[in-house]
Amino acid sequence: MPTVGPGDGAAPADLRAAQERRRLLEAELPRVRETATAWRNALGALLAGLIGFSLVRGRSDVGQLAEPWAVTVGVLLLLALLAGLAGALLLVRAAHGRPSVVPMSAVESRAVADHLEARSAAAALRRGIALTLLCVGLLVTAVATTWYGPPHEGPAIRVDSPSGSVCGSVVRLDAGTVVLDTKMGEVRVVLDHASALSPVKACPP
Repeated sequence: MPTVGPGDGAAPADLRAAQERRRLLEAELPRVRETATAWRNALGALLAGLIGFSLVRGRSDVGQLAEPWAVTVGVLLLLALLAGLAGALLLVRAAHGRPSVVPMSAVESRAVADHLEARSAAAALRRGIALTLLCVGLLVTAVATTWYGPPHEGPAIRVDSPSGSVCGSVVRLDAGTVVLDTKMGEVRVVLDHASALSPVKACPP
């Protein structure tokens, strides 16, 4: 039977390394939770600044955009909502844990359980950050689309005269004249000189 002598114990360096590993494992989960809370607060403040304080603004009415662009803005806003919701849930899960109960048959040692939870929380934190930043990007893209998308054109009229044709939406009517908003700006047309007035859905490009 082997015997253990006075010099056969663990070396002091090994003991210190084991203690350091234990200390790191014990601090791992609280550190991940604290980091997740900080990220959650920072990203929440960013979204509040973008939305609540109107740091980015576009057209106040999406209906002012041409139809395909208005649909694009709606899709972008829906994707931003879904990404923001998923990101928020993941950040909350990383900061506070999963709302579940572990069965007694699956109970590990506390160090192992905390390490596994820290790994899961860190993964949720990374995914939550990515989804929240994706939400911000989609919101900015939607606002940029409302800025630069072509406006919706309402019913227009085309006025034919011996000097040519003018097409645009009616701005105002004066005595014997009509002012049209055309691609070249406002144009005043004398109705006495017009040979035909034709309603059109859209003016030719």
